[in-house]
Amino acid sequence: MIEIKHLRKVFDDDTIPLKDIDVTINDGDVISIIGPSGTGKSTLLRCINMLTEPTSGNIIVDGQDITEKGCNLNEIRKKMGMVFQSFNLFGHLTIIENIMNPQITLLGRSRQEAYDKAMDLLQQVGLASKVFAYPDELSGGQQQRIAIARTLAMDPDIILFDEPTSALDPSMIGEVQSVIKMLAKSGRTMMIVTHEMDFARKISNRIIFMYDGYIYEEGTPKQIFEHPKKEITKRFIQRLSSLTYRVKSSDFDTEAMNDELQAYGEKLLIEAERLTKLMIAFEEIVMNNLVAYSEDPDVLVKVEYSEKLDILTMLVCYKGEKFDVGSSENRLFIDLLAEPTTEVRQDDIDSDPLGYEHMISIRFRWVEEGE
Repeated sequence: MIEIKHLRKVFDDDTIPLKDIDVTINDGDVISIIGPSGTGKSTLLRCINMLTEPTSGNIIVDGQDITEKGCNLNEIRKKMGMVFQSFNLFGHLTIIENIMNPQITLLGRSRQEAYDKAMDLLQQVGLASKVFAYPDELSGGQQQRIAIARTLAMDPDIILFDEPTSALDPSMIGEVQSVIKMLAKSGRTMMIVTHEMDFARKISNRIIFMYDGYIYEEGTPKQIFEHPKKEITKRFIQRLSSLTYRVKSSDFDTEAMNDELQAYGEKLLIEAERLTKLMIAFEEIVMNNLVAYSEDPDVLVKVEYSEKLDILTMLVCYKGEKFDVGSSENRLFIDLLAEPTTEVRQDDIDSDPLGYEHMISIRFRWVEEGE
């Protein structure tokens, strides 16, 4: 068990990433730490294993205060493994050597013991065939899986993950998440700083939401993602689950919207193909028609993704003359509407506080091959 009491960290430039942290981590907890950038999430992890020295407060690991002078930090760190954003593998060593060497130098294992342990872990993470490869011969996802195997080789009771997928291409995120999900079932205590909300929801038994150097709210995934109690948490969760745009002129920055949409898709693991379809629909409906043919355009666009249903939706609310999407002469757009994975709905709005009169909803489903 880890008890953190009144933890505070002030850096030399007077920034204060941690202001007053109180939390207890129980044995077997899988905790995801979420929140806006710059709110102290990574600093908290680095303080827990004393890579960053706290300014004040206490960190008690299995009854021992590791912030006290004279504490044997090397022994404490043997209980904790940490997986970083960057993989921190030694480029001049083979994969097997990267996993064997810490066991030999820090745990005193024989080369045979270290080799057997390393091979067993490489089998678990699906990379036994890469045993004699060098890190630069592997993809980013493979390197991170090796980094996880190296951490596991030390038999830690607690594993700290500092945004383990943030440096990866979207196509590689899933393979690393699969390994972490496997570990979550092993009974180890885990703390994970992540921006991947669907991943956090599925893997954790507790969610900690950090804001402005404090633990602002915590609870089960259902409590935090579906029934947050505090307003800032609600706004953060809402911002993660939807994007909203108000288009009032032809000068609207579609490139900036597209960039934001791509980042949104990476966080939620939405396929690029569906995001492209949504942008085609946005440009045709909003820019080429509702805005282009209005003297005073005012269009509200909301993009939402349902992780449970795996459906990406664009809702368009507008004023003035009603637009029939089927009347478009854009062949690419019409073909998109005809796809069985695209669903379109058009309705009038009876009463709206912003005065919108009509609504178009387009839903994009994903169908696996052979379905």
